[in-house]
Amino acid sequence: QVQLVESGGGSVQAGGSLVLSCAVSGYTYCLAWFRQAPGKERARVASIDTYGSWTVADSVKGRFTISQDNAKNTVYLKMNSLKPDDTAIYYCAATTSFSCYSQYNNYEYWGQGTQVTVSS
Repeated sequence: QVQLVESGGGSVQAGGSLVLSCAVSGYTYCLAWFRQAPGKERARVASIDTYGSWTVADSVKGRFTISQDNAKNTVYLKMNSLKPDDTAIYYCAATTSFSCYSQYNNYEYWGQGTQVTVSS
């Protein structure tokens, strides 16, 4: 059974930085960060597979990075130059399938979510 526990959300002013962490237990092939703002669909922000191949959404490219520490079984989302549009609940997600899907409904396991609020 896979369990995901997120931490690191909070409130920050525009231009600031935050790092989200997701502690993982159990086998996974791909770990991803999704976000969902009020009234919007849950969208993938970034993902990384077990081999370290990663991708980030165009909307955060150059500002967000995803990384994983296999020794700590933790995946991170480092967010720089935050904008008010980045305000959302951020979720860690995992799949055991051999692909990093872009659609949220392909991920079997989810964390509880952590709120990120960026003020202007």
